[in-house]
Amino acid sequence: MSELIALTGTVVGTYLWRALGVNFSGRINTNSEIFIWVTCVTYSMVAGLVFRIVLLPVGMLATVPMSIRLFASAAAVAVMVWPHRRFGGLVPALLTGCLIVSLAGLHW
Repeated sequence: MSELIALTGTVVGTYLWRALGVNFSGRINTNSEIFIWVTCVTYSMVAGLVFRIVLLPVGMLATVPMSIRLFASAAAVAVMVWPHRRFGGLVPALLTGCLIVSLAGLHW
C-alpha cells in the first residue's frame, strides 16, 4: 500500500510541475534578467562539471592519461566551433572526443 502512495505522489508531483510549466510558459519573458542569470548559472555549472571530469576523473576515465583527455577535449571543442554546419555541432563534437579516447585506449 505504501508503494502505491509513493507512486501516486511521484506521478502527481511530476505532472503538476509539468502542467504548471506548460500553463505559464507563454507568459514568461525569456529575455528577462532572471532568465539571463539562470542561463549564466547553467552554463557555469556545465563548464565546471566538464573541467572536473577532464582534470579530476574517477573510474575508468582516471586511467586515461591527462594528455589524451586534454587532446580529446580540444579536438571536440574544435569540431564544435567548426564554421561548417555539416561537420560542426554537438553530436559530431561528442563523437570526436569519444572516438579519440577510445582509439587511444587501444594503444596503451
